[in-house]
Amino acid sequence: MSIPAPVRRSAVANAIYGVLNPIPFGFFVAALVFDVLYLRTAVMQWDKGAAWLIAIGLVFAIIPRLVNLFQVWITSRRGALRADRIDFWLNLVAIIVAIVNAFVHSRDAYASMPTGALLSALTVFLMAIGRIGVAVQRSSVGGLVHE
Repeated sequence: MSIPAPVRRSAVANAIYGVLNPIPFGFFVAALVFDVLYLRTAVMQWDKGAAWLIAIGLVFAIIPRLVNLFQVWITSRRGALRADRIDFWLNLVAIIVAIVNAFVHSRDAYASMPTGALLSALTVFLMAIGRIGVAVQRSSVGGLVHE
């Protein structure tokens, strides 16, 4: 098994990506928690809070995805790990699901469930699988750190 050469990436881009990438995941997890709370209590404010969390998560998802686009597909495409590419696509699909979820949550609170909760769970699941894949592949390559 050959170990790929370390990929040279911009330190600024890595810093921006490292700081901003976890933020949307946190908002989407919080939205899922709010959706579950709404399903259990039927208090409309949980659903409206989830709608706001999804919208804010989508705003914060833009910059890390653009940085990831350039790092994985344009500037370092030869040295990018397979898991990085899969993570990019899983996050892109998760963002599309979150956009649909934002439209579902824009309906009346009673009409947004259970579809809203299922879409929130799918968004979190896709993003989590991408992160797990990247962590597993990086640990198997020997803790490859991108510079």
